[in-house]
Amino acid sequence: MKKLSLGNAALKCLIACDPEEKIKATHNVVQLWKAECLEVNFTINCLPNIPGRPMRPTLVAPRKLSTRKLTSAAGRAALIHAITHIEFNAINLAWDAVCRFHGLPKAFYDNWIQIASEEAYHFCLLDTYLHSLGYKYGDFPAHNGLWEMAQKTAHDPLVRMALVPRVLEARGLDVTPGMVDRLQQAGDLQAVAILKIIFRDEVGHVAIGSHWFHYLCKIRGLDPETTFCHLVTRYFKGKAHSSLHRQARLEAGFSESELHMLENIK
Repeated sequence: MKKLSLGNAALKCLIACDPEEKIKATHNVVQLWKAECLEVNFTINCLPNIPGRPMRPTLVAPRKLSTRKLTSAAGRAALIHAITHIEFNAINLAWDAVCRFHGLPKAFYDNWIQIASEEAYHFCLLDTYLHSLGYKYGDFPAHNGLWEMAQKTAHDPLVRMALVPRVLEARGLDVTPGMVDRLQQAGDLQAVAILKIIFRDEVGHVAIGSHWFHYLCKIRGLDPETTFCHLVTRYFKGKAHSSLHRQARLEAGFSESELHMLENIK
């Protein structure tokens, strides 16, 4: 029996617009992959510039997003919505990596299918909790920074691994403990529990990005620390970085010299 194409199956997940449809498609592909019903085969010549997503939330510039206090229910809902949006984008980023980057070891696709599955789980946790607060995904505006970086790194898996998992997603490792503390102070223990699950899994996701970044540097004969520094300063020059969660980043595959560079970037 001929196996189905992983690329075609992943594309269906990527282009699904309705969140429920995207989650269902993700679960289906994960199960097919585990059952070895899919082969690493790509028949797609052109991928969409914009992934499947619902009409809402409205996408705005980050500076136009208002800050709300976590002491109010609406403020906590706005924070949960922002994280829900990040996780929705992360599902698309995982499937885009599977669809876009060909000729890599099977373990690469194993890893990114695992990430897609875990990001879908995070989205469901957050979306369910958002409903319990009387809101739904799309009720607040959001920004498109994650996907904009996906577009900028679509030409090269090395650049994608360096800048999406190791910069944008790694920032979540830095800021999540502070959000957990503030939500704990506000008495929102359910949100705290969800964020702790996400934090645990995201350390692994960033570590996967680090692994494949180092793999690609090795086969191209590049020094990973020098290459990472060059890419960060090229794409993020002048952008402020929050305080680093050093221990989490070390667990996720960063070196001490990389952390020093990030802490001193101008």
